Amino acid sequence: MRITPGSGFDMIVKIVLLFLVGIAVLAMFGRLRFPGQKRLEAAKCRKCGRFRIGKGPCACEKGPRK
Repeated sequence: MRITPGSGFDMIVKIVLLFLVGIAVLAMFGRLRFPGQKRLEAAKCRKCGRFRIGKGPCACEKGPRK
């Protein structure tokens, strides 16, 4: 099979390259720190690292469930 400029192979290569460039751009945006990141870090338990929901203590501080 001979690859010619109008064979469609070049179109597949363009699509794959655009996809990879798009993924790279998304990865760069994903590394940015968004506003409110410090508040999210403060909502984690200092002992176990889980997110605390509400104002009460974390489940690791309460002890085992009954």
